[in-house]
Amino acid sequence: MASPSPPTLPLADGPTALGSFTDPIAVDPDPRLLAALAAAYREAALEAVDPGLDALRAAARAEGDPLSPVADLPTLTVLASDRAVDALTDRFRPAGRLAALVEAGAWDLRTLAEPQPNAVLAGRSDGCVLVGAAGERDGDRGHEAERDGDGAHGTWCRIGADTTLRERYDGLLAEGEAVRLRTPSRHRLYGALSERCGDAVADEAVRLLDVNRDAGGDPLDRGGARVRTYAAGARRGALDRDLRRACEDAGIGSSATFTRIKRDLTDAGLVETEPVSQPVGRPRQRLVPRGALADGSSPSEAVAALRKTGI
Repeated sequence: MASPSPPTLPLADGPTALGSFTDPIAVDPDPRLLAALAAAYREAALEAVDPGLDALRAAARAEGDPLSPVADLPTLTVLASDRAVDALTDRFRPAGRLAALVEAGAWDLRTLAEPQPNAVLAGRSDGCVLVGAAGERDGDRGHEAERDGDGAHGTWCRIGADTTLRERYDGLLAEGEAVRLRTPSRHRLYGALSERCGDAVADEAVRLLDVNRDAGGDPLDRGGARVRTYAAGARRGALDRDLRRACEDAGIGSSATFTRIKRDLTDAGLVETEPVSQPVGRPRQRLVPRGALADGSSPSEAVAALRKTGI
């Protein structure tokens, strides 16, 4: 895996390396700025934060933590409102990128109880207020970050230079609780599926999750990602119990959640189960795809079958 490059934030007077701040903290970023900060780390360690299938396979075969390149980046403490966090985590792919940063310890993401007058980026010996170029704090393009979470839009103006700015937020930082993310990183999900269900299931899950990844339209949400993951297991003949446990290990959903998904897919005629005898104990249940889910020769056709049922 390639060595990470320093994360930088686009400012009106030029890119600023976040590592130039000692023990940096970002306070009350709006959704667009939060997405841009996440994008800076994504670009610095792409194969760890937002890996493709080949990178996931390679990392699963390699020794060590696949998120270690992210851990080598500057640790950023982020005090963010629920609204800003929800704008990213309501969508599966931006949420997975954020999860990679938190899982690796590169981000200490905490809740901000009280809104602040302006967004702040500060270190132990330097600090500034950040406002969107042309006054764009949550402005005309803020909805784009909420839609796709890529943070690729706009720049920010750095206002002021205050060596004491960071310490003013020590109280809020002490009060802030760690944000609990309900979406795993791509590495965590792939690793859990591969370990319990095999590489074929893990590969198929990534393929289904990545259908229309670069296209427009409504982005994939967490509920849709759960359905696609379970359908991938069915298409590759996973054992129901192993698939549920893998999803629980990854943190993508509870066993009860996947019981409901299994029932919905069964009622839609897309999934059945068949018994698999065991040397000891009761038979296990193997998932078997049916109908359009079985007939679909490509991931996009499988996803189309799911969409037609409205699940």
